[in-house]
Amino acid sequence: MTSSTLARLAAGLVALVAGAALAAPAPAFSVTDSTGKVVRLADYKGRYVVLEWSNPECPFVQAQYGADAMQAAQKDAAARNVVWLTVNSTNRSHSEFRSGAQMDAWMREHHAAPAAVLIDADSAAGRAYAARTTPHMFVIDPAGAIVYEGAIDDRRSARVADRKGAHNYVRAALDDALGGKPVRVASTTPYGCSVKY
Repeated sequence: MTSSTLARLAAGLVALVAGAALAAPAPAFSVTDSTGKVVRLADYKGRYVVLEWSNPECPFVQAQYGADAMQAAQKDAAARNVVWLTVNSTNRSHSEFRSGAQMDAWMREHHAAPAAVLIDADSAAGRAYAARTTPHMFVIDPAGAIVYEGAIDDRRSARVADRKGAHNYVRAALDDALGGKPVRVASTTPYGCSVKY
């Protein structure tokens, strides 16, 4: 057996172990969206859900939206009947907190297309998911299990130009899952600004 074959087998084993660890149920939540409506994860049982932790003050978030990368991923997900929820867990006591109206205005300005923007003002949902960065991404399957968790892409940069040619982990996870395959890359290290708890 060649060393490259052994390396591929080892990588596959690591992916399987990571996937098994991620197959735990996604934490339930009940969060008010930017329009004042209560949104529960349970509302979307039976569908794929993407959770995107976001903060418009973060340069990494600004780069994603400035390049139209996050919006393109949102629109691609919606076209595949995937629910995309953008979550802002900036605590209401922090100077970077934005109200629902302010988040809606920012999203409209950037032509964003999530199904809803959640205002996690007490940071409870963020803490339940151990969301560390903005962005920090999660993909949840129809059974309510996390099948991907981590970075949005493989370009750990806050530069708009670096989005070109980036490998989007969320799209890849959805490609695998919706194609009936195990998610090949089920976990990556998220990058960005810290969540303002």
